Amino acid sequence: MRSVLRRMTIQTLKDTEVINITERVLEAVGESGVLEGVVYVTTMHTTTAITVNECLPDVEDDVVAMLKRLVPVGEASYRHARFLPSDGAMAVNSHSHQRAALLGPQVVFPIEDGKVVLGGRQTIYYVELDGPLLRNFVVHILGE
Repeated sequence: MRSVLRRMTIQTLKDTEVINITERVLEAVGESGVLEGVVYVTTMHTTTAITVNECLPDVEDDVVAMLKRLVPVGEASYRHARFLPSDGAMAVNSHSHQRAALLGPQVVFPIEDGKVVLGGRQTIYYVELDGPLLRNFVVHILGE
């Protein structure tokens, strides 16, 4: 079995945004030489997520609006709003962690004949929830 790990960076531009990374994943799989297997796409941060949805601006906007509605900024009951000695600063991003927990850190797709098997309208998104920041994700390709 072959294992190919591609580390990638992405500069986010907003506090909360969805970024289409599908082409980057397809390119990594195509360059890997793996014909049959699986590809994992994983964020390396606890305040970002990886998800799949349809590539339409209104869907992207609706996802962001839903996250803001379900997990509002500055909710008084958040416990992660305190001084963190490890960081030397106040924790003020509990909403970002909770939003990431709703979406998840990873997606996985099969690879067949050297191509990622995606549904006709499926798009792979990197979701920034605490930006803008320079972020990292990995594309891990396993197979033959």
